[in-house]
Amino acid sequence: MATRSSLLDALPPESRQRLIDEAAHEVPLILGSRVFREGGRADRFWIIRSGRVEIDLHVPGRRAAVIETLGRDDLLGWSWVFSPHVWRLGARVVHAGHALEFDAATVEAMCEEDAVLGRAVYKYVAEMVAARLYGTRTRLLQLYGPQAGPSED
Repeated sequence: MATRSSLLDALPPESRQRLIDEAAHEVPLILGSRVFREGGRADRFWIIRSGRVEIDLHVPGRRAAVIETLGRDDLLGWSWVFSPHVWRLGARVVHAGHALEFDAATVEAMCEEDAVLGRAVYKYVAEMVAARLYGTRTRLLQLYGPQAGPSED
């Protein structure tokens, strides 16, 4: 599980400020808006400063299934790290707020140039993905585990 509350907390102070100065800008999170859609090009990511965003999965013929809700200091979007750089899920704003939006190509170039920054970014993303997968596993067990339904005995 991620040991830091935010990607920015996981970075050395000088790297943190450089990353913000060179790769980020603040954007509004507008209630009801789609931040990204499943299947779209993953060329950026966000750190939520305020508001809430639901991560969802497209279900043909039905309403999108909400996988997780993210809030303050959470990293929104990790598909930019992995080829083919396509969003695996979607994201919709459910409480208005603001986020820092990062250009993925700029961040990748900075990580290649600065090994300390690169290690910190990729380590944080890996820990966050692992924590979210564990959380998803736990939710699935709550929904579909042996205690969730009638016994077949």
